[in-house]
Amino acid sequence: MRTWELRYTASSDIMEWEQDAAKELERVPEHVRSMAKMGIETSAAKKGKTIVTIDDVKEAERQFMALMVKDEKTTKIAVVRCDIVSEVCPGVACFKAFNKRKVHFSEYGEAEIIGFFTCGGCPGRRVHRLVESLLKHGLDVIHLSSCMLMERGYPRCPHIDEIKQNILKKGVKVVEGTHH
Repeated sequence: MRTWELRYTASSDIMEWEQDAAKELERVPEHVRSMAKMGIETSAAKKGKTIVTIDDVKEAERQFMALMVKDEKTTKIAVVRCDIVSEVCPGVACFKAFNKRKVHFSEYGEAEIIGFFTCGGCPGRRVHRLVESLLKHGLDVIHLSSCMLMERGYPRCPHIDEIKQNILKKGVKVVEGTHH
């Protein structure tokens, strides 16, 4: 088996590379190749090796690719809010709570809001159609905005239970509340 002798500047140690391992290293983008090489050699040396094999390079590639893959699925969220309250509320508190992962959004890791809409007025006539539409976009959970649940300032939504049941029938998780 033919080996190539390569040096790296971090140490005066010499690590030999099998030809196919060296060729595989050449596939790494030039601007990060020296870092990749140093990492592969360090890993091989920790195993007591003096020759870098193709298996060492492939292992490093698997480890790198594992870092690039997101561990979590992005949770896709929609917020339903009261049609009457929407006339005076632009939804700032709902978005602040989501962006800072506060109150009812505190349990989420990777998440995005894919819908923010009103119920369509009593008795929540728009919710069914919009949930159906959002399911095509991977909807996971719907938050019923805090304005639908409040009992001071605005009356609590008289149709909240019916709206919630219609969403649950679609197989979508419901969370009651956003920022209160």
